[in-house]
Amino acid sequence: MARSNFENLQVYQLAEKLADGLWEFARSWDGLARDTIGKQMLRAADSIGANIAEGTGRGSYQDNRRFVKVARGSLYETQHWLRRAYRRKLLTAEHIENFKDILDNLCPMLNAYLKSIGPRPDEDRNSEP
Repeated sequence: MARSNFENLQVYQLAEKLADGLWEFARSWDGLARDTIGKQMLRAADSIGANIAEGTGRGSYQDNRRFVKVARGSLYETQHWLRRAYRRKLLTAEHIENFKDILDNLCPMLNAYLKSIGPRPDEDRNSEP
């Protein structure tokens, strides 16, 4: 199967790496932790890549930008759930450190990707016909 455009994006690949890594941790938690923090954290993490993918398929720059903003919100939600998991001793400082590079790079990459998506509405109005 040929790769879709979104699959070639480094920001998408990094989002996948985060979601897959978190899956490995959460699946070993007990029922209460998995059903509360685990499910929420995994939904948020999976949503980052899903929104990047959906935005690329929407057909307009405006829609694509909107979905990247939703992906960014999902990243922040994922960070919230990571904090909860750490505070509730489901993850250690070492576990969090394993995700530090991804977390430190994913938001700037999302912002850069957002800026790279097509002409902005104010640019459209100022361009020559």
